[in-house]
Amino acid sequence: MRKLATCLGIIIHSFFLIPHLSAQSWEVYDSDFQLKSRLIYDEIQLLSETVKIGKMDGQLFLLSRDNTPAVEIEAETVFQYLAPWILVKSGDKIGAYHEYGSKSLDNEYDEIQTYFNFLLAKKGNEYIVFQRGTSKTTSLGILDWAKITHNGIILTKKDGKFFLPFSDTPEKPYDLLEENEGKYLLAKESTGFGIINPDGDYIMEPVMDQLEHTSGDFFYAFDEGQYFLIEATELIANIRYNSFHEIRKEGDLLTEFIRGKLRRVMDWEGIILDTVGMEEVNFISKGNILVKLRDEKVGLLGQKNWLVNPVSGVEKILPGTEGYFPAVVNGKMGVIDSRGNWTIQPEYEKINLLSERMAAYVDNGKTGLISIGGEILSSPKWTEVKGFEDGLAISSLNNTSYLIGNSGVEIMEDGYENILRIDADNFLIEKEGKVGMIDKNGNSLLELNYDAIQQMEDGLFLLNSDGKFGLANSEGELIFPVAYEEILIDWGTKEILMKNEYVPVVVVEPEPSKKKRNRKGA
Repeated sequence: MRKLATCLGIIIHSFFLIPHLSAQSWEVYDSDFQLKSRLIYDEIQLLSETVKIGKMDGQLFLLSRDNTPAVEIEAETVFQYLAPWILVKSGDKIGAYHEYGSKSLDNEYDEIQTYFNFLLAKKGNEYIVFQRGTSKTTSLGILDWAKITHNGIILTKKDGKFFLPFSDTPEKPYDLLEENEGKYLLAKESTGFGIINPDGDYIMEPVMDQLEHTSGDFFYAFDEGQYFLIEATELIANIRYNSFHEIRKEGDLLTEFIRGKLRRVMDWEGIILDTVGMEEVNFISKGNILVKLRDEKVGLLGQKNWLVNPVSGVEKILPGTEGYFPAVVNGKMGVIDSRGNWTIQPEYEKINLLSERMAAYVDNGKTGLISIGGEILSSPKWTEVKGFEDGLAISSLNNTSYLIGNSGVEIMEDGYENILRIDADNFLIEKEGKVGMIDKNGNSLLELNYDAIQQMEDGLFLLNSDGKFGLANSEGELIFPVAYEEILIDWGTKEILMKNEYVPVVVVEPEPSKKKRNRKGA
């Protein structure tokens, strides 16, 4: 399956360097596949829908929309494109250009971090910041390290202390500045823990004995015997819940105990469930918490409400789909609905919900199909059945994959080593190292002749065989033969750029002779 998985993707590379290619002749076609022009470049790189690089005689150029050189780039290669920045490289040193063409940093840095409107560059142990709005370069000095957080805050560390060099207090040292997935920094000073906003200002003073980021902009804290659930905002940290009772945090699970007994299930904002008689609570996955009560009932709790109301005679309930949930009793699995009613009796080794009101059951190590209402659709004969979409699923048996319908019947007799769904109507197939394409009825669209087939936009497919490329449509018709060194699609200009070695044979019909014929008897 790995080979098929690598076939899918978009041909426009937006991050890593596109490999160097050596051909010099390119053909440019419009969206109707009509030849527009020919180009002479050693290499063309599409970094985005608006950014295009050409290389000619070892020199890099930023190209205009009509593919003519617009800006000369002083570098040997493009290292990375991190919009809107083009990082370039000469030798082992890095420089930077803005995608509009202005040069920002010379090729003299060991490392460059990027953000939308500035760059953080390292040369040896010295760090500098380039700000695009002013074209100003500022040295941060010799540091242990510096970094840009995901929301554009520059953090530095020197001699074991942390700093915010672009805040109102750039020289103020902190014992800890910690980034998280949210917008706000966790900070620590000698007085305790606090929270800092993107401007570098405290929205909660450093007074907490304990502070931990939980999720998004939420934090869990403890101070002077009191527990807090806190939401950070631009101006202030709001206490969403506080209690002198013990709030335990175990991974992503929050629970509150009153006089040593489990009483409440929490999320980062407050109480989800408050009930007497809870015996055990287990976090299964985000939005799925298994609750066991002292009366031996078991329920599945969602983010705000019960997904499955507490029910007797069930040992475990698993995350479900479409209002149905796999459940376990006496080591056997079945399916229940949100009220706890069995729709598939607990008779199977394993149940996997497949969508479209279908499920796969396992018996004696083999997998069969069953409807969500309990109707057996096929005997257990497959190794695996994947999810249904538009009435079709992919099954496998003895390292062979098949397309099956929701009746459990194979769409075609012959299987393939791998089948991969690429859209509602088409599937990639692989056999003996070659890749092809079939439709939802199992009919061949592209024969098993290719090393890779890559899905593009607008119903196009890039074909690769023996290092040559061609282009086909979703009906399997060849638009361009597999004879080109490279094919790029510029979605910004709706052009197809083809590195040309294929020279089609053009038959020119002779024009009718304009010479008058002599009439008989004239």
